[in-house]
Amino acid sequence: MTKHNHCPICGQPAKADHAPFCSRGCKDRDLLNWLSDGYRLPGASIDPDDAEAAQSGLDTGQTRD
Repeated sequence: MTKHNHCPICGQPAKADHAPFCSRGCKDRDLLNWLSDGYRLPGASIDPDDAEAAQSGLDTGQTRD
């Protein structure tokens, strides 16, 4: 396994007290990327109506026969 010695955000040398980042600022930028969906994976588009029903947790009213 390869050890990374550079900050994944800016490329500066990493510092032990902020590993694997170089500073508190880069740690915070990384956290903001996670919180703002900056690291999401691309996927198939979904129908907004289907997404709304899935997120609401409500039954669609369809019954199985």
